[in-house]
Amino acid sequence: MENTIVIGAQWGDEGKAKITDLLAREADIIVRYQGGCNAGHTVVNDGKTFKFHLIPSGILYKNKLCFIGAGTVIYPSVLCQEIEDLKKDNIDLSGLKISPLASITMPYHIDIDGYSEDTAKGSAKIGTTKKGIGPTYTDKVSRHGIKVQDLYDIDGLSKKLDNILPLKNKELAHVYGLKTYTKQEILDYCKKYADALAPYICNDWQEIFHNAIKNKSTILFEGAQGVMLDVDWGTYPYVTSSNPVAGGAFTGSGFGPNVVNEVIGVSKAYITRVGEGPFATELTDEVGEKIRNIGHEFGTTTGRPRRTGWFDAVVAKYGVLVSGLTSMAVTKLDVFDTFDEIKVCVAYKDKRDGKIFEYYPTNVNIHEFLEPVYETHAGWKTDITGIRKYEDLPENAKKYLNRLEQLMGVKISIISVGPDRHQTIFR
Repeated sequence: MENTIVIGAQWGDEGKAKITDLLAREADIIVRYQGGCNAGHTVVNDGKTFKFHLIPSGILYKNKLCFIGAGTVIYPSVLCQEIEDLKKDNIDLSGLKISPLASITMPYHIDIDGYSEDTAKGSAKIGTTKKGIGPTYTDKVSRHGIKVQDLYDIDGLSKKLDNILPLKNKELAHVYGLKTYTKQEILDYCKKYADALAPYICNDWQEIFHNAIKNKSTILFEGAQGVMLDVDWGTYPYVTSSNPVAGGAFTGSGFGPNVVNEVIGVSKAYITRVGEGPFATELTDEVGEKIRNIGHEFGTTTGRPRRTGWFDAVVAKYGVLVSGLTSMAVTKLDVFDTFDEIKVCVAYKDKRDGKIFEYYPTNVNIHEFLEPVYETHAGWKTDITGIRKYEDLPENAKKYLNRLEQLMGVKISIISVGPDRHQTIFR
């Protein structure tokens, strides 16, 4: 395997964790490069389900370096719970490392996020997980953030808080009407998690990364969410606060673009979305409910039912472009095993004037006027969950995949026909 980025090519929840887990077998280093515990990555290994939120999906293999990069935001209580859960399952965590440059979610970030989402109305509602992700990134960009390395510099942290906390308390009290925090409360919070996370902090990451490049180690980059949730390239403002696109792997990991050879996007054979925002192919009828129930489309982090719809090739083509995808992995193809027909969106049509959009319109304000233009494909009406070779797939399944390749402009290199590791077809 060459050095590879795995990214979601839709609105997240595409099955990236399974693909990362499969590819991690051949990797030496797995880097989670952005996002926080708002992500939920599910891996099924020998019938046992593991749900990751911050820890890279390659942690189930021994002798791998699993690195939580500088582009991530860490909610310490969630990460500590994730660590404890893996210890109970006797998972080796000796390879788990955390960048000292990652940002820390503070208690006031959780308060602000919850308030902002709970009080938002109508189009102002984003649909966040209320895990403090957005406010943590906001403070990072405004240079009021606390980084992992600050937890281990008490004097420096104290001085930072002398500058930051009066501003945050004024914001909490006068903007949101929320309770404020004393400096000691925040110092106690930082001390608690500094002790808990100390065994995993990787202060010699530069030496490790230099040696990895020199020794030609195989590196796998794992993103969270998906292209359409990217803060710059997604359906803004209904997006996350970081860069899930391939470019985010370089700003969030510590490796430069010269180390990467492959960029694999991950898409479901259909498409889903959690939260608010435009969704051209959304199905609100019994077909959408059928997809949701067969595909178990409920959020790993929130448990919320996901919005479901037919595959959107306009979205897929956009993801191929802005992330430079070299191939696509298609997951959950087996969800369509009982369908008589399957639709694919190939363009959008403006209901006002009939204009056809073959490329993704980035202005979300016009999406209420757009409707999908569909192709209809025949289903295969047979169980494919036991198939392991592409040539053994039903003819209609192969026709469906071939058409997706034509529409996206990249090859499909991996096909998932079930949740377990072995339910995978490599081309």
